[in-house]
Amino acid sequence: MYDLILLGLFLVFTVIFLYTHRAKAKKEGLLILYKTHWGIKLIDKVGKKYPRTLRVFSHICVWLGYVLMVGVVYLVYTIVKLYVAHPEVVSQIKVPPIMPLIPYIDKVVTFLPPFYFFYWIVILAIIAIPHEFAHGIFSAYNNVKIRKTGFGFFPFFLPVFLAAFVEPDEKQMQERSNFGQRAILAAGTFANLLTAVVFMIITWLFFAAAFVPAGVSFDSYTYSPVPLSSITIVNNVSVNNVTMEKLQDLVVNASFNEIEAGGTSYRGIRGFYDEEIILLYDDSPAIRSGLNGAIISINDDKITNINDLTATLSQYSPGQEVEIKTKVKNEGMITKLTLGENPQNESKPWLGIGFVDTGSGGIMGRVFGVLSTFKDSHIYYESSLGEFGIFIYNLLWWLVIISISVALINMLPMGIFDGGRFFYLTILAITKSEKAAMRSYKFMTWLFILALILIMVIWGIGFFG
Repeated sequence: MYDLILLGLFLVFTVIFLYTHRAKAKKEGLLILYKTHWGIKLIDKVGKKYPRTLRVFSHICVWLGYVLMVGVVYLVYTIVKLYVAHPEVVSQIKVPPIMPLIPYIDKVVTFLPPFYFFYWIVILAIIAIPHEFAHGIFSAYNNVKIRKTGFGFFPFFLPVFLAAFVEPDEKQMQERSNFGQRAILAAGTFANLLTAVVFMIITWLFFAAAFVPAGVSFDSYTYSPVPLSSITIVNNVSVNNVTMEKLQDLVVNASFNEIEAGGTSYRGIRGFYDEEIILLYDDSPAIRSGLNGAIISINDDKITNINDLTATLSQYSPGQEVEIKTKVKNEGMITKLTLGENPQNESKPWLGIGFVDTGSGGIMGRVFGVLSTFKDSHIYYESSLGEFGIFIYNLLWWLVIISISVALINMLPMGIFDGGRFFYLTILAITKSEKAAMRSYKFMTWLFILALILIMVIWGIGFFG
């Protein structure tokens, strides 16, 4: 409620500001630009005062630009490959592949933490201002005059989109060396990565100070590889010579179904290993009782890590009933279940929960894994500062993620990004031909536009088909 009130106040303030300063606000394309001279003296001072340092950073900016360009091109290639080669996976994706980062996006992409309007406006300022000032500082270092600074508004989008900008003298920019222009273009990306590193350290320190282990988070149930040919019953229906297509027609939903194979009962489909092997969830106490969330305690014995969980379970025998307290989205739940027999050792109790390696889920899985190295992904943590601690942690998490995302996307070799002109200058430096550079620039721009259209069309067919 407070966040929605803040959103309303911001919209009112934006409209009043643009109206009262309409003499300085000019419409250019889809944006309304409010131009001023704020920060130009500071930009010039820094750009002229530290020439040696900026000379070194110019080389870092340029080479970092190439690293990020290769990274984002590979990321786009991976996404296109996924959408083209695996339409069955795409059909399960409920969110468009191209979606702007807007407040409350977590209401659509439900696995994301809350993204309030307050987050959006604070993160926008923290990311955009250093990005643009870095462009300005390296422009000043290369003796390119900064004509204006200011903010951009996108009036056709609610909430009103706000962005910072620095406007260098374009004629002077083109007169500078090819390398100098590339350094200016890549400087914003360099600033974004520095922002990500700084706030990653702040996130680690804050988490260590404000959060304590309070449970064990499991993200799967145990499962087993089973030959498709061994399946004999699916949801009380006898079957023979099962194929993937036939099995998909028989299951009730994507996971919890009663399946019998080789005389053993299973409780659902985890996924397909290959054309002959399917991964089925074991008929375990956890899946049978619908246990989910983070395990906080077992019969009032507190659980703070996996060792606690193992030691506590070892006190019981198969067939004993236990009361397990869990937390799901900060809501407490109590589940009573009867422990089963461990498949590897029948004398030991069995719960049947599993853990997924979060660092192995493709590119983004590895990124999230690196960003979470300061905590155990299988531990549930609680804030010693209550909701305030969670609010601040999510803000810092979003700030790091968005900083890295902006750095990557900004180096995409397309016309609307810094990476587009950066790519043009690179080809120009190699070929010494403006014609070849322009053709390459246009080719890459249209290539990525078509790639984005392709994945949107494939997604649309899978979603609406």
